[in-house]
Amino acid sequence: MYKIQSDFSDVVNLFAGDGKDVTHRYRSFDFCYAHFHPTNPNRTDVQYGCYVLWSYLASWGMLRGSSFLLQKNPAFLKELVEYILEQDKAVWEIDADNYVEKAKTIISLYKEVKATIIKNNEQDKTLVTKIILGVFGILPAYDSFFCETFKGISKQYSDKYCGFSSVSEHSLEVIYHFYQAHQKDITELQKNLKVMNFDGTESNLHYSAAKIIDMYGFNKSFK
Repeated sequence: MYKIQSDFSDVVNLFAGDGKDVTHRYRSFDFCYAHFHPTNPNRTDVQYGCYVLWSYLASWGMLRGSSFLLQKNPAFLKELVEYILEQDKAVWEIDADNYVEKAKTIISLYKEVKATIIKNNEQDKTLVTKIILGVFGILPAYDSFFCETFKGISKQYSDKYCGFSSVSEHSLEVIYHFYQAHQKDITELQKNLKVMNFDGTESNLHYSAAKIIDMYGFNKSFK
């Protein structure tokens, strides 16, 4: 039996509480995810999609410090947005509950997204997983906070340590077993965590399990 993190719901709810304000930077996820979701009839506007994705990446720290994106503008994302629009709607149906059977699909998606945006061997893990989270909602962002959390608990959900240095079958297996251990709480949280529209109203989209796991991993180690 895998260990249940007793603070799981509290940590997630603390993160969610920070984003109740529609102008909070965390809500950039909502706008990005809702824009690219197959249920959005206006998602095919490539230029607007570049602006939406650029805004999300900026809000989530991907344009700061030494990021190569500081030397770019939203037009740099054109190839990536065109790639996103080519994806079958089934990609958005992947979630933490089927990571074992979909591991190769997720890893392939990671490699393809990386190929469209990484041109000169820039750092890719955090940026690419942030994109996959914001656009598809199917994978937590492997940023420093999330990885610190899950490196620390990986042996509780796998028979060997996972360093979360890459998007691998092993790291996905750890997240999958973490999901299984917290499935009841995640399902309950999903009922109440809806994607917010630009005007502050709730949409019909709910946060994915992967997004909720991301919220835990990030907020647990965030200082």
